[in-house]
Amino acid sequence: MSIQELLDQREGCCAGLSAAPLAEAEAAELARVFKALGDPVRLRLLSMIASREGGEMCVCELTPAFDLAQPTISHHLKLLRQAGLIDCERRGTWVYYWALPSTMERLAAVLRVPQR
Repeated sequence: MSIQELLDQREGCCAGLSAAPLAEAEAAELARVFKALGDPVRLRLLSMIASREGGEMCVCELTPAFDLAQPTISHHLKLLRQAGLIDCERRGTWVYYWALPSTMERLAAVLRVPQR
């Protein structure tokens, strides 16, 4: 089940952690997303992609920003994709990535605590 499906099952579309305790499946899925974000390279990649004007970035632009081999960057991007944070499309020889705002908004909503 995707993070969006799990979060949709919670009370209201975007209920935070304070609304109800997480079910086991929800906690496992959220942990996978947070694990993907727990690596500095992946966090930087997501930030670069999400902040890019136009909303997408070619892997050819991402790779030079790191002192890592292209296959390593591709592996990190794959983990971000598997976590549901980004998506991609091949165009000729290049792959273009974009952030999935709905997933990030829902993730932020889970962390939101109501003002007291």
